[in-house]
Amino acid sequence: MKKTIKHTLLLVVVIALGACGRFYKLEKSTNWDELYTAANEYYQEGEYNKAIILYDKVLPVIRGSEKSELAQFNYAYAHFRLKRYIEAASYFNTFFESYSRSPMAEEALFMHAYSLYMDAPDYNLDQKSSREAVAAIQQFINRFPQSDSYERAMTMINDLQERFEKKAYEEAQMYYRLTEGLFPGQFYLACIVNFQNFAKTYPNSEHNEELAYKLVEVSSAYAERSIFTKKEERLNQALEFGDNFKRKFPKSLYNNEVNTLVEKTKSELSEHQSLKKQYDEIRKLEQASKAKREAEEKETEQSVTPTATPEGTN
Repeated sequence: MKKTIKHTLLLVVVIALGACGRFYKLEKSTNWDELYTAANEYYQEGEYNKAIILYDKVLPVIRGSEKSELAQFNYAYAHFRLKRYIEAASYFNTFFESYSRSPMAEEALFMHAYSLYMDAPDYNLDQKSSREAVAAIQQFINRFPQSDSYERAMTMINDLQERFEKKAYEEAQMYYRLTEGLFPGQFYLACIVNFQNFAKTYPNSEHNEELAYKLVEVSSAYAERSIFTKKEERLNQALEFGDNFKRKFPKSLYNNEVNTLVEKTKSELSEHQSLKKQYDEIRKLEQASKAKREAEEKETEQSVTPTATPEGTN
């Protein structure tokens, strides 16, 4: 039994050494036909790293020939199989641009988009590459609207859009949490802008009701803490947000809270307008008093000014 195991292990080692020896010879070879055949064989066997090394040697030589088409297609797929998605996306795109009439062109354009999709990060990271993936998927859909991969492409776009939405929602929540800090003023305005942009970008989002309620809450607090000259304008804006909420979500569970905020804002607006009226009346009195005082001073100055005597008069 032990001898059998030893013989088996020895055979495996011999085969492995032989395979390594073959690949080493191929790396040194300038027989392009042999390299091309070996690269395809390694690719079919799943030896993608070895296939890539040999394709790197042979592709510049066979470029433009009939062999180049399959080699470039396998080369892109080899990178994809090794999860080198950015490189794969680039090579699939190059293939499509070089062989747009190829039977493999449709698959190459889809794999260009799919590679970018696979490289797209989670929602909480920067989404630049995800947007590139969406653009690539859209390009595929526009180019091959009847493709068997159409539904799969649409699923990919929907998934990426959900990531964008989730990231936007988390950013909105972050600004909302910051309003509870020591210096909330700047974050109130950031919240208002962010919540409004979210509703415009994702009009069908399940988060719109919650964020619309928080928009009323934040805008009311922002208006209440505003400087005197901006307060009335911002209180009216908060009331407008409250009216919009009740119109869009008449059966919302937030309606009681919104009604409370609206009544509080109306009361604040009434007090502010009353105070503003008093302030305006005081200013009018002050201005009238100032004008009267200036007129009296002018009259006094004129009455005490001496009349000039003409020269040469005795």
